[in-house]
Amino acid sequence: MLRKTMMRLACVPLGAVLAACGSAPVGPGYYRVERGDTVSKIARANHESVQSIVRWNNLTNPDSIEVGQVLRVAPPGSKAAAGAPVRTAPGTASASPGTSNATSTGAAPGAAAPANGISLIWPTTGKLVHGFDGVNYKGIDIANTAGTPIVAAAPGTVVYAGNGLRGYGNLLIVKHEGDFLTAYAHNRTLFVKEGERVTQGQKIAEMGDTDNDRVALHFELRYGGRSIDPSRYLPSR
Repeated sequence: MLRKTMMRLACVPLGAVLAACGSAPVGPGYYRVERGDTVSKIARANHESVQSIVRWNNLTNPDSIEVGQVLRVAPPGSKAAAGAPVRTAPGTASASPGTSNATSTGAAPGAAAPANGISLIWPTTGKLVHGFDGVNYKGIDIANTAGTPIVAAAPGTVVYAGNGLRGYGNLLIVKHEGDFLTAYAHNRTLFVKEGERVTQGQKIAEMGDTDNDRVALHFELRYGGRSIDPSRYLPSR
């Protein structure tokens, strides 16, 4: 089933694929952004103001919400939140009111990931040649020689391993606890398969230049379907 889903997503952006991989149901009072949504549309559907949605979710740019991102749509601590319909990923049915599916981190979905939410190690060695900006570049690039080992930045389960996503070459996506995902692109060789559990520091690939103009690892971190700067969760070096 996962393989069929990923093949259907082969021509969409990596962000949408990551959202699909991490599309667990959301809790009462929250909503997972679907294709075509805007903050004003979401606010209107939930009988709230745009200003409230922006404030509850610490949105710096209301026009840049992403497919798969989870937003609070009811006031924190309100009775309305406890009884609000649960919205899930695009194309799935809503769950019954009162059903709770909060993330295991305990943080509000859609907000910035907690500092202790995930402990990462560097997925490879080399020179940081491109940083995260959250708009045009939603990951970091680390360059080194072909064959440099790529390791799992945190323990988790491989949810995608293949080269069906145009522009990312041989790609791995690993799902971690607390609604976190990591992605590893442009690898020369993959050493793990979909469904396989990996430990932190386990070799999962070798650096390459598939679908890229240089030998480098493109590494992304997602929380609740939203891209966040991996450098904030990596140890200094």
